[in-house]
Amino acid sequence: MQQERVMILGGSGFLGYALYKELCPYFDTYATFHTGRHSFNNNQKFHHFSLVEESVYPLLEEIAPTVIISALRGDFKAQIRAHEEIAHYVQIHRCTVYFLSTANVFDAYSRYPSYERDQTLSQSKFGHLKIKIENILKKLPTDKFGILRVPMVFGSSSPRIKEIKSALLAQEPIEVFPNLIINVTNDDKLCQQVHYLINRHRTGIFHLGSIDLVHHEDFIRETIRKMGNFHPILKRVYTTNHDRYLAVIPRDNKLPENLTPTFQEIIDGQLAV
Repeated sequence: MQQERVMILGGSGFLGYALYKELCPYFDTYATFHTGRHSFNNNQKFHHFSLVEESVYPLLEEIAPTVIISALRGDFKAQIRAHEEIAHYVQIHRCTVYFLSTANVFDAYSRYPSYERDQTLSQSKFGHLKIKIENILKKLPTDKFGILRVPMVFGSSSPRIKEIKSALLAQEPIEVFPNLIINVTNDDKLCQQVHYLINRHRTGIFHLGSIDLVHHEDFIRETIRKMGNFHPILKRVYTTNHDRYLAVIPRDNKLPENLTPTFQEIIDGQLAV
């Protein structure tokens, strides 16, 4: 069986690089980078790509991937244009695209967690962007795309955990949202899930968060407790007088039990400072 050729767009970002490290031992894996030019220049699997200044299409034709993973960040209009080009490439080649979307495609809803078949609706510019890109990809045949909706991402090297560690060491306040109910994931679990989807040729819409829910403040408090004996300064931010949800729960497209973590497993995965 021919080995998959994987192209990770946004491979120099936190999740993009984590995916590269997960997949490169198993697939013929390539990635793009924009920042960190010097650290990637000598890696022949990484290709410099400017989202704003360049078309992604020539690079796709050069690499000829059978799997594209989009972890692109940056200018919103340029992201939309790039995904239109990606969709065109996938349409006419033997190729599947996996798009890292977000729970924010549901941030206009607050009373319930969201499932795969729920109608998207967002009040944020970020959520609107992700919905537009999802809609571009949904025009493809269903066996050619995977929309991967992801909640808040943690992990020992994640930007969120780094910010918490820096604030603890500097004795600066850490924002928490007492009325926000979320589910969570980390980079390790997300990468394992994407690896599984590629291996099993699974397509469709997937909600890749923990299978249970937790208040944001409780999650942050327990995460800090795992880091050591700290006395954090918490800045409690109330956006509403009532509980609100920002969580993507799997119902239709479930993964094996070992790939569906609980929020406690995500907390346990945080390393000490």
